[in-house]
Amino acid sequence: MGFLEFGFLCNNTVISKVKEKHSYLGMKEHQISEDDVVQFVHEQFNGVKQTKKIKNLVNFQAMNKYMLMSHDQVELKNLGNIVASYKKIPFLEILDYYDLHLKKALKNPPTIKKHSNVILHIFGYFSNDFNVHEKKIFFDLLEKYREEKISLGDVLAEINPIIFRFNNTYLASQTYFLLYSNPPPGIFSHL
Repeated sequence: MGFLEFGFLCNNTVISKVKEKHSYLGMKEHQISEDDVVQFVHEQFNGVKQTKKIKNLVNFQAMNKYMLMSHDQVELKNLGNIVASYKKIPFLEILDYYDLHLKKALKNPPTIKKHSNVILHIFGYFSNDFNVHEKKIFFDLLEKYREEKISLGDVLAEINPIIFRFNNTYLASQTYFLLYSNPPPGIFSHL
């Protein structure tokens, strides 16, 4: 189930910005702000709270893993531990703890270093399937990002087809790609 299909209540402005971002075929880059990213994640979490179901919190945590890692890896681990404690702590208490740590995590802005770490984690899903030439291309791309010659959106737009090549539904469901990658060029964009 895709993140926008989750059915959680979410501010239409943020959703429309995300959809608008992905409707700009042929444009090099159309980014949403980091404030919009944080607002989107908070609103999705508010939807989880309204459902009062642990499975929705587990799904939320899984789909936001790399988003949260790009903000604060320590808080990502704390959030995972909070979700894992659902059999020991009342669910409403879990939601309170989770909300507190989610806010804490999202207060730390992503950096090139943090995004590079996320990209390397994502690379781990494919590294054994890549040949030497593909690995070199990947690391060249990462280096261009680190040197600020290309954007994060450009890197993720290159990774997106790899996700589908290897049919990795876990990565395909990540909000990290939804919110940070540039939309793929349209089929007619080269004409």
